[in-house]
Amino acid sequence: MTDDIEVSRHNAVRFPGISPRAYEHPVDRGALATLRAVPGFAQVVKAVSGFYAERGERLMALASGIRVGPKQYPELDRIRNECAETLDLDRVPNLFVARSPEVNAQTIGMDEPFIVLNTAAVEAMDLASLRFVIGHEMGHVLSGHAVYRTIMIRLIGLQMSMSWTPVSAIGIRVVIAALREWYRKAELSCDRAGLLCSQDPTAALRSQILVAGGIDPSKIDIPAFLQQAAEYESVDDIRDSYLKLRYVETMSHPLAVVRAAQLQKWAASEEYRAILAGQYPRRDADAPSSTWTDDLKSAAKSYKDSWNSSADPLTKVFSDVGEAVSGAAGKVWSKFGNGNGSGDTAPESGSGK
Repeated sequence: MTDDIEVSRHNAVRFPGISPRAYEHPVDRGALATLRAVPGFAQVVKAVSGFYAERGERLMALASGIRVGPKQYPELDRIRNECAETLDLDRVPNLFVARSPEVNAQTIGMDEPFIVLNTAAVEAMDLASLRFVIGHEMGHVLSGHAVYRTIMIRLIGLQMSMSWTPVSAIGIRVVIAALREWYRKAELSCDRAGLLCSQDPTAALRSQILVAGGIDPSKIDIPAFLQQAAEYESVDDIRDSYLKLRYVETMSHPLAVVRAAQLQKWAASEEYRAILAGQYPRRDADAPSSTWTDDLKSAAKSYKDSWNSSADPLTKVFSDVGEAVSGAAGKVWSKFGNGNGSGDTAPESGSGK
């Protein structure tokens, strides 16, 4: 950890009973809502993966890393407890520091998720930035992401072992691709959770600059850094669009610069300010089984808004095709919607949507 004097946390906002729906990215929320709406899905997932030794993973962390506590990395232990209190977690997850040259952290486990923070992150970041990172991982815990991410990791391992059976490998690859797309959006969700814990957009940006390749954030020009994201989004050659799709497919995390720009945009939003003011959904009011269709609609709207605002040529092609298909479907529904094929439909009250 770099030496720094942290601003007092006495005035930090806490979020009693906050639902993960408050910060979840619409696409992440839609995907999770679909899974949560299936009766017994989580139990089935756990049963299928039961032959994997989660207890062994925890023992490996215990035996190969430093478990954070009052006498080991006490500053990190304080941040761990404060982040759990900020998000009102029922149980404070264990935190381990593991030797690795990669600036990263991860949440592992299904029954009792725990967090592993790499030494490269601890060495490079100040306490305010580490608060954002640890808060990000707490978001994974609160959202239940650890269950599905653990499944993804295990499926990737299974894919490698079954590569000699093409049909099985292809089937697993499809599932992994879907999980990776979901997890990239889950990472955006938990960046927001990290910001709720740190309540410091500048510290969050510093940590993301380090992940992107910065050595000293003070030597990085912030407008130029964020301009990279704008340039990436506004490519005008369809070949670049294809390459973006090709390379992103196998990634488990969003692209670092684009990810940083998205979080800064959310930090400036009315939604973020409303949460800080105490206006957010509570867990005791959640009813995923009855609201999942709204979450799916929200996910679809998020994709559509992204397509409409993008300058990417391939994205615009997809958007135009989607609009054409939607229009054609609407015409078919208008013709046959009343069930008699006459094209006569009952008049709707109120204005159009």
